[in-house]
Amino acid sequence: MGTRPGVAGSPTGVPARMRAAWIEELGSADSIRYGELPVPAPGPTDVLVRVTAIAVDPVDILVRSGRYRTPLTFPFVVGRDLVGAVVAVGSPTVPFELGEMVWCNSLGHGGRQGAAAEYAVVPADRLYRLPAGVDPVDAVAVLHPGATAHLALATHAGLRAGETVYVAGGAGHVGGAAVMLAARAGARVVASADEADLEHCRSAGATVALDYRDPLLVRHIAEAAPSGVDVHLDTSGHADLATAVDLLAPRGRIIAMAGFSARPELPMGRLYGRDGRLLGFAISNASTSELAAAALRVNQCLADGSLAPRGVDVLPLSATAEAHRRLEGGRARGVRLVLQPQP
Repeated sequence: MGTRPGVAGSPTGVPARMRAAWIEELGSADSIRYGELPVPAPGPTDVLVRVTAIAVDPVDILVRSGRYRTPLTFPFVVGRDLVGAVVAVGSPTVPFELGEMVWCNSLGHGGRQGAAAEYAVVPADRLYRLPAGVDPVDAVAVLHPGATAHLALATHAGLRAGETVYVAGGAGHVGGAAVMLAARAGARVVASADEADLEHCRSAGATVALDYRDPLLVRHIAEAAPSGVDVHLDTSGHADLATAVDLLAPRGRIIAMAGFSARPELPMGRLYGRDGRLLGFAISNASTSELAAAALRVNQCLADGSLAPRGVDVLPLSATAEAHRRLEGGRARGVRLVLQPQP
């Protein structure tokens, strides 16, 4: 690959072209192409990042397939989350230094190109410094789950210390982060998961961990939360609103954040009869200020080691299509798939 002059302060220049994974149209994982594209140039409020690691998220599949509609420009580089190093800034007013390790978890939608490339342009207000000593692969694996859990609990549910939180799917990526964050916020956490994962839920901070296959699960949740559940967070996508409403405490909140195609029944009278609230939430709609607040919390947890992946499978950037197929086919349970550009 050739080089071109540096942009706004890059002392050695950046390549003219880069390897990337992209699509020319919406479709299946087979539509993902891998090859060379021009390196994008940052605008006046942007940063050019040399990418070290990219996470593969379920939302990437929704965007690529067209199930989640968002403005795209083709060729469209897929992917949302990255960790990398600053190699150029769009203007001297951009508050990042060359060589700084940084991260972003909001590319690949809203008209922004994605992260699955050797270089990516990131708006400066969506870029955050990576705490010193944190491994980029481990970090990129937990950025999206950690920020999602924080926004669900703090921003949308308004979680307060002393409240009771129920997390369905408490051993999953988002669920595990939610258990940890809720416990650290002073909440009492009840979680459900596979029987083999119950100890993991307890180690993350759950006071009570229940087998989600137990036919008496709902009874056990009610026994564990005799005054009702203040925040009901279902990360599993089952979307059983009738049961969720029955478990609510007065003025309890149900956060709907999974189950993209679910069409559950909502017992309206029982919901408003206890001043309950049902709140829909997608991280794609978060404002830059909300994302920045989540990033602050994520960075605190990265720095102290409380937010870490249970397992990571690292693949080359050239295997982006295979990573999408694995995620769609349910062949990534218990691990986070991370892509890395090859040297």
